[in-house]
Amino acid sequence: MYQWRKFEFFEEKLAGKCAIPDEVEGKIECCSGGRGRIVIGSDNGKVSLLDRGLHFNYGFQAHSSSVLFLQQLKQRNFLVSIGEDEQISPQQSGMCLKVFDLDRMQPEGSSSTSPDCIGILRIFTNQFPEAKITYFLVLEEAPPILLIAIGLDNGCIYCIKGDIARERITRFKLQVENSSDKSQSSITGLGFRVDGQALQLFAVTPSSVSLFSLHVQPPKRQTLDQVGSNVNSVAMSDRLELIIGRPEAVYFYEVDGRGPCWAFEGEKKFLGWFRGYLLCVIADQRNGKNTFNIYDLKNRLIAHSIVVKEVSHMLCEWGNIILIMADKSALCIGEKDMESKLDMLFKKNLYTVAINLVQSQQADAAATAEVLRKYGDHLYSKQDYDEAMSQYILTIGHLEPSYVIQKFLDAQRIYNLTNYLEKLHEKGLASKDHTTLLLNCYTKLKDVEKLNVFIKSEDGAGEHKFDVETAIRVCRAANYHEHAMYVAKKAGRHELYLKILLEDLGRYDEALMYISSLELSQAGVTIKEYGKILIEHKPEETIEILMRLCTEDGESAKRAASNGAYLSMLPSPVDFLNIFIHHPESLMVFLEKYTNKVKDSPAQVEIHNTLLELYLSNDLNFPSISQVNNGADLNPRVRSGTPASSRAESNGKVIADGKETDRMERQKKGLQLLKYAWPSELEQPLYDVDLAIILCEMNAFKEGLLYLYEKMKLYKEVIACYMQAHDHEGLISCCKRLGDSGKGGDPSLWADLLRYFGELGDDCSKEVKEVLTYIERDDILPPIIVLQTLSRNPCLTISVIKDYIARKLEQESKLIEEDRRAIDKYQEDTSAMRKEIQDLQTNARIFQLSKCTACTFTLDLPAVHFMCMHSFHQRCLGDNEKECPECAPEYRSVLEMKRNLEQNSKDQDRFFQQVKSSRNGFSVIAEYFGKGIISKTSIATPGASQSGSTSSTSGL
Repeated sequence: MYQWRKFEFFEEKLAGKCAIPDEVEGKIECCSGGRGRIVIGSDNGKVSLLDRGLHFNYGFQAHSSSVLFLQQLKQRNFLVSIGEDEQISPQQSGMCLKVFDLDRMQPEGSSSTSPDCIGILRIFTNQFPEAKITYFLVLEEAPPILLIAIGLDNGCIYCIKGDIARERITRFKLQVENSSDKSQSSITGLGFRVDGQALQLFAVTPSSVSLFSLHVQPPKRQTLDQVGSNVNSVAMSDRLELIIGRPEAVYFYEVDGRGPCWAFEGEKKFLGWFRGYLLCVIADQRNGKNTFNIYDLKNRLIAHSIVVKEVSHMLCEWGNIILIMADKSALCIGEKDMESKLDMLFKKNLYTVAINLVQSQQADAAATAEVLRKYGDHLYSKQDYDEAMSQYILTIGHLEPSYVIQKFLDAQRIYNLTNYLEKLHEKGLASKDHTTLLLNCYTKLKDVEKLNVFIKSEDGAGEHKFDVETAIRVCRAANYHEHAMYVAKKAGRHELYLKILLEDLGRYDEALMYISSLELSQAGVTIKEYGKILIEHKPEETIEILMRLCTEDGESAKRAASNGAYLSMLPSPVDFLNIFIHHPESLMVFLEKYTNKVKDSPAQVEIHNTLLELYLSNDLNFPSISQVNNGADLNPRVRSGTPASSRAESNGKVIADGKETDRMERQKKGLQLLKYAWPSELEQPLYDVDLAIILCEMNAFKEGLLYLYEKMKLYKEVIACYMQAHDHEGLISCCKRLGDSGKGGDPSLWADLLRYFGELGDDCSKEVKEVLTYIERDDILPPIIVLQTLSRNPCLTISVIKDYIARKLEQESKLIEEDRRAIDKYQEDTSAMRKEIQDLQTNARIFQLSKCTACTFTLDLPAVHFMCMHSFHQRCLGDNEKECPECAPEYRSVLEMKRNLEQNSKDQDRFFQQVKSSRNGFSVIAEYFGKGIISKTSIATPGASQSGSTSSTSGL
């Protein structure tokens, strides 16, 4: 024990000047603390209550003779006392147990201030004989139940349980082993132990330590030790252990027997427990002095030691330890705050003691970390870096990591720094910078084994304990590519894994295999990001992967039933166009394969547009001649000493010929695509027709342009292309095909063709004669228009159109002759009609018919005769006597025709449509005049505005 350090963790309170007040009279027999007051019982039967500072509060007469034992309850403000009162009879003892309610005072007007006594109980009865009381203990159970244990000098323990105020109690007796020597069987200490439903009672005599199990009936006794202790040397710890002080040591007892012991020499006059500290008043037999020691058993130190007078009572209240001396003086000792204790230890560099102290007193983690930090700083100042780092590691989670990292960066202690960073990652408190620093430490140390362990470490959920991107970045920078790839693959960072394979290692085949193993969506994302590199180095393999992505070969059979719906879920080739930005040849190959395999792609319009751009473009980025021939020379004469200039000319010619051949092949494919993607059953093609026209015009692709114009029925644009190229033969052939109205063509193309030759300025007599043949055959233009048109070409002579004009004049002469004969006939018919009308108006008509025209019977009266020389019985006509039944239908049809003509004269759209669609518009107008449709116009007379009537006049 002399090796234990002594400290002053406690100090005297109340300035060291405290004593029991003078109001407390007589000898102090007992005392108790609790609920913020100290209760003192005296030998004159009075009980005094002292408040904080040991000031007298009030007192009252509890017993008539003496107060032997007191205990103030914690849960309720009750005071339980045992004392001597007057005897009622010689046979009955005057020893009584009383319960006072300190919250209920006696009514005003009484002679003294005293609390209400709610229960009085005689301790000794016939069943419980009288003996000297040596120990007293009260246990508060569920209110209002109390369990009172009274120890006697004969080894018995009287127990009283129940509600004393209502006198609802039960009594029972416990017996410690009998001893012949009464002094060895006296109860010197009691202690309740409540553990869940288990209720146990420790009982101590000078010769034994026993344990009673009160939760079983009858109570079971168990002997824990054959050696006990004297009065005042028994206490209970906060861990429900029984503490017994003997001259040689202090012993701890649990339910299964004696536990640890501490060899504190000297007679233990008083024993107590306070906040984890062991309190001992020890008498030194050599000098006769009493020493009060406070032991910190966990940290093995003496927290306080002071020489005191003779102590009569010891109790704890207000967070202090109060020693009452025999001379009624008092000593109040309180614990210093944690900061003061730690400062004391820091000044002495007792950091280990400080750490143990804060841990034993269950200080918060931040306070513990601060002590550890100071200890680490102390060790660091002594250059004990390993031990300092051990302390710093314990502060992880509370101390800022940069504080520690900075220290060990300065000291160049990379091994210690690595250890600290590893612990940070194990606890999941590392940031990206910490991961970077740790990996840099590994790489500088070239500790591949530790790097492997760190990279493959995982937390409980199977996740990495570090930032994945940071780890990959640092490993790549240090050329630990395999480690970076492992992390990327484990974390599912496919883009980073491929970035290492392609940019750092150039392992293109492995990258393609990895992409093939990914899911559809993930593979698509990675191809979009790294497809440019793959196309540059592995075009064929990359195209194969793209084909699997966009068509999914392996699943085609499974998806056959819902192929159309599934195609819409697959990636579109259009999504990958950007990766071919520098490789149009590969793009062309990819799109051709796709279109050959997938016929009904949702993106077929965009795909066809892209293919058309590739096919019709004049220039693509071709590889150099050395790449085409894998470095071999095209011309064998180069090796035989051909001059450099000749070689350059030869190579340039070969390259030009190769480009021209390729361009022609691509244009051929383009024309095939234009035709294939515009089936006859579709009104619109499966490509952007405007874009196709622009591409054909930009790249001078005449065949494609002609096909598109013809397909769109833009015949004039078709012949314009031939005119622009001065292709006379093709121009006439096109007009033969597109100008035939019988086949849905446009005959006006011949007029445009004739106008072209008329404005050409060259000798084109042969072509003009052929054109005039078709114009004459279909009677497209009048001769006068033909003459005017051809007169503009100075290179044409009259001989070109002489035959045409002769035939037209002969034809016109025949028409004139036919018209004259028709005129003469019409004039004769008109004269006959006029003569007949004159005859009807001036001469009488003689009707000589003898039979009815309707019934063919003999005509008799009454009869009706019509001017048309038809006669009828009146009965045969019925109600219609105004018109001839035989002639009426003919005249009615004529009138209907006239009304229709007048109605058509008002339909201007029909008139102009007939004029426009007719070969000779003048003939349509003449026909309208001849039928009298437009020869009548309504002209308002001068007086029309007044009378509202109109007159009909003839005129054009």
